Amino acid sequence: MARIFISIGSNIEPERYFNAGLKALSVHFSHLCLSSVFESEAVGFNGSNFLNMVVAADTELDIAGVVAVFKQIEQDNGRKIGAKKFSPRTLDIDLLLYDDCVVTTPVELPRAEITTNAFVLWPLAEIAPDLSHPLAHQSYQSLWDNYDKSQQKLWPIEFHWSY
Repeated sequence: MARIFISIGSNIEPERYFNAGLKALSVHFSHLCLSSVFESEAVGFNGSNFLNMVVAADTELDIAGVVAVFKQIEQDNGRKIGAKKFSPRTLDIDLLLYDDCVVTTPVELPRAEITTNAFVLWPLAEIAPDLSHPLAHQSYQSLWDNYDKSQQKLWPIEFHWSY
């Protein structure tokens, strides 16, 4: 069993797609642990604010299998194949960590966004504060404490789950 950490984001009907995404994740993975939901300004383009969160889960799938499940969930929820990286989206699901694996294929792990984007690091530090980044060798709480918070604006929000 591997412990994975998942980033979820949406800026198109985010409440609807967060609930649908979490429902689908709960079918494929076990022991889900949810961070708070955070609202942030769009990064890399002008667009509606995003909602973001991080989910921890357990899986018996390998990395490629996990990524394939994420892509299918995104497509089932209206994500356009080949859409521009910096654009509005119904559901964006990314694998951040797969145990302590450091790999470049089929995806880069640990995902670089962990240390560069507040909307990934803050919720990750919230649910795994003492876990250590496999390359930085610092806890996620320590990385968050030392993060330049003036770079990106985000704030926790109340979220009503219906999944």
